[in-house]
Amino acid sequence: MTDPDAANEAVRTSIDRDTASATGVVAAPVAEVFDFIRRPANHAAISGDGSVQGETGGARVLGSGDRFGMKMRIGLPYQVGSKVVEFEENRLIAWAHFSGHRWRWQLEPLDDGRTRVTETFDLSTARLPIALRLVGLPKGHENNLRKSVANVIAHFARSGV
Repeated sequence: MTDPDAANEAVRTSIDRDTASATGVVAAPVAEVFDFIRRPANHAAISGDGSVQGETGGARVLGSGDRFGMKMRIGLPYQVGSKVVEFEENRLIAWAHFSGHRWRWQLEPLDDGRTRVTETFDLSTARLPIALRLVGLPKGHENNLRKSVANVIAHFARSGV
């Protein structure tokens, strides 16, 4: 499956009061998928809404407590710094920036060498969750998350792993 649209259709989403999540299965081993996601240089290719433009510095391979910066664009360009706030090698990585909400990736190895991947936008840790709800989150990220997971699926389908 190298078609991003087909990968997008293979992703399921869920939403509750504080979170929006997307889950799909990647045709690659968990260690390879985790290594791809934990590198900020890959975040622009993963970004479901195209807002991530590139990295500005910090750790090149993310681990617990690492900080990194990204060039962003939602209307106007800006930069944001984030810190890894949850980490379990080959299983979980999450980062947060100044507003406190989290972007979390969870990986589960499957018996056939593939990996179940879930990305979650979590505003339960935000400093001002009401402000995020007023702008339509977490629901507003549902499609972005679906596309991000689909982009990871498509990346590994293209690379032939």
